[in-house]
Amino acid sequence: MKDESNSREDFTTGDLTPLQARLAYSIIETLLAHARAANDMIALMAQAFDQETLSALTNTPYWLAYLESRRAMERARQEIEEFTEIMIRLSGEPPATE
Repeated sequence: MKDESNSREDFTTGDLTPLQARLAYSIIETLLAHARAANDMIALMAQAFDQETLSALTNTPYWLAYLESRRAMERARQEIEEFTEIMIRLSGEPPATE
């Protein structure tokens, strides 16, 4: 099995066909949209709790797992940006300007 830390350095645009890359990008976009919707729902539900209930919730292993998952998503943001750059190169489209 390939060492995960070397996977990005070894990746070239020739490793994926354009169809495979578009499929991967579509899957990532769908997962991110779901994560954003779930985060919004959690924030909305948290507003409905009284302080005592919210405090009890945030002291559970489930809450800690949720926070760790959010931190992992933040760390993945750089990788997603790198993947987006690769997709742009594969598609031949000019990068979007902001």
